[in-house]
Amino acid sequence: MSWTCPKCERELVNEKQRHYCAKISLDTLFAGRPPELVLVFDKILAEVADWDGVLVSTSPNCIVFVHKQTFFVIRPMQKQLDLKFYSATRLEGPMIVKSVAHAGRYVNNVRVALLTDLSPLLFKLIRNSYILL
Repeated sequence: MSWTCPKCERELVNEKQRHYCAKISLDTLFAGRPPELVLVFDKILAEVADWDGVLVSTSPNCIVFVHKQTFFVIRPMQKQLDLKFYSATRLEGPMIVKSVAHAGRYVNNVRVALLTDLSPLLFKLIRNSYILL
């Protein structure tokens, strides 16, 4: 069950959840960015938003995906999207930009710019973050 903040209309897990209380539109986050980034975001959104209990909201710099807690964050950059998700172990490989230990788990970052950058492995890693948290 979720709760909607009456000030910013952001859907949250519960009434006591801390959040940045401001109305931010997706259009604002993607203003001035290449159209391909919007397509990449839409593809990710179509996959992840359908998972059970996922809430999606915007903040001044990113799009936040919450299940029981935040498990995935997309930050639009000038020419790419920075994807942040969590894992139980350090991830390595060509797609992993950064994997840093934090609070008993690892925070991982991947950068994507094209639809071809999206892979079944990437969606599996995001799904594992959803399950982990």
